[in-house]
Amino acid sequence: MNRSANLLKCRPEIASALFFDSMSPDERFQNETLRPIIKLQNDLFIEVFKNYVTKHKNVFYDLSVQKQIDYVENAIHKDMKFRNSLKGMVIGQFTVEEYQFYVTNSSALNKRMMNIVKERLISNIQAFHSLVA
Repeated sequence: MNRSANLLKCRPEIASALFFDSMSPDERFQNETLRPIIKLQNDLFIEVFKNYVTKHKNVFYDLSVQKQIDYVENAIHKDMKFRNSLKGMVIGQFTVEEYQFYVTNSSALNKRMMNIVKERLISNIQAFHSLVA
């Protein structure tokens, strides 16, 4: 089996992902490629974020939930090194064909990608607390 087939085989299915003829190519790519990859990488994203928090003196854990959400958003939107690391974890799971599509509109697709990762991290905020307690 080749690399592309292996990558596609290990991705989880997302039952809620909908597909319509009227979808934009970017939206289709988001549901077909980005969401399954991000779901697959979820545990890694959590570990990477925990490491990020540790490297930044664990202040995250002393914040209110709203401030923690802001912290996640700022980390993803303002820390380019961290953002690029997250993007690399997704892009590294692309097939060659997916990568070729991605580079045609990487700016818009990066926005979609980072929004999904951000939502995943925010939805896991409770998991971060149980790790500290």
